[in-house]
Amino acid sequence: MHGNQVIIAAAAAIALAAGSGTAASAASQRDLIRPIDKPLTFVWVPKLIHPWYEEVQDGAKFAIDELKQRGIQVKLIWDAPPQADVVDQNKRIETDIGTHPDGLAVSCLDPATNTQLLGEAVKAKLNLITFDTFCKDTFPFVGHRLDEDDGYRIGKVLAEKLGGKGKVGILSGSLTATNHVNRVKGFKRAMAEYPNIQIVFERPDNDDLPTAVTLTENALQANPDLNAVFGCNASNPIGAARAVTNAGKAGKVLVVGFDDLPETLQFIKDGGIYATMAQRQWEIGYWGIYYLVGLNQNHTIPAVHETGSRVITRSDM
Repeated sequence: MHGNQVIIAAAAAIALAAGSGTAASAASQRDLIRPIDKPLTFVWVPKLIHPWYEEVQDGAKFAIDELKQRGIQVKLIWDAPPQADVVDQNKRIETDIGTHPDGLAVSCLDPATNTQLLGEAVKAKLNLITFDTFCKDTFPFVGHRLDEDDGYRIGKVLAEKLGGKGKVGILSGSLTATNHVNRVKGFKRAMAEYPNIQIVFERPDNDDLPTAVTLTENALQANPDLNAVFGCNASNPIGAARAVTNAGKAGKVLVVGFDDLPETLQFIKDGGIYATMAQRQWEIGYWGIYYLVGLNQNHTIPAVHETGSRVITRSDM
């Protein structure tokens, strides 16, 4: 689906049209919109507890404050697994469906299993969106989908800085998260354009910062002539930068990655990270809240709300 397509919020419009042709043509479309006459409860299920989502929550809270001024009360329940664990996340999603909230937002960690549960949410007539990591065209999505392009773009930035030659390592995040997988795919596509760049290691860090530190330390020991490390999520470039800096190789071993956490930006200022590809996750939280309210009102919403990304280097600070 494309961004200009829409998802029908509920079956009311279809039911109306299926009745008397005269009644359907005579009714005002305004009558299809339901008023909000009670406090709403929205449950959001991210992939894990992670600082990246703090900006998402901030955007959501800002939207909730705006809605409060309009007389619409929204309670946000943030149901985050401690780690990127597919079984734990699915249990939470299943439990949350059973509570039948007014809205459910899910960041897919494993689309293969998440999709089945989200289908059950739709059957239960829950107002549903997905966010952060795209899952399936069937479900409305708020976030950034061009993950492979992002991986390619940051790869080109790195390759040009390296002068088209060198040894590079990859921290591949979670092997079930489609955004991580596609970013690595795009990065490899960029590297393939430079025959004098060699990928010497690739390891999954499971979106865990201490793991990223350890993997990078091991890579530096195994490859003393390593020139760069690519991280595909918000945690692993920080982990790589910590390891590189501790080894006294900041600026000598380049680190590129994703997102703009405070520590990432500080490393860019200090030279521990060369470049990052940052999303606008505040927008995800803000618009996600408004879309869930819209679904409760029987509005239509976009199938995909693309929130975009940008490259940040020291010169952009």
